[in-house]
Amino acid sequence: MKSFLMGFVYAGKGLKSGWQGQRNIKVMLGLGCLAVGLGWWLEISNVEWAVILLCCGLVMALEMINTAGEKLVDLASPGYDEKYGQVKDVLAGAVLLAALFAAGAGLFIFLPRLFA
Repeated sequence: MKSFLMGFVYAGKGLKSGWQGQRNIKVMLGLGCLAVGLGWWLEISNVEWAVILLCCGLVMALEMINTAGEKLVDLASPGYDEKYGQVKDVLAGAVLLAALFAAGAGLFIFLPRLFA
């Protein structure tokens, strides 16, 4: 049981580490908060809430994975190496892809209400 509970402590440390010095995570959190505020203001349905929260969670989780991957690549190759650069590009591309789809979901949910 103790090791199970310690997992939460380690996860919390990971969240803290992911936040430190990571502008993109803070930007994504800000946009997520904007989406939640807009959802509250526009009184979206339960299904729409599920979509918005899943999109926000996915983008934030991928940002954390991207941050971890970048830190790992920096440890493995302190200097520039094109192969390691490609790894970082793919990680960033995954975040971008999720963010674009999340933005599309947000537009699909919010635009009709904003222009009604």
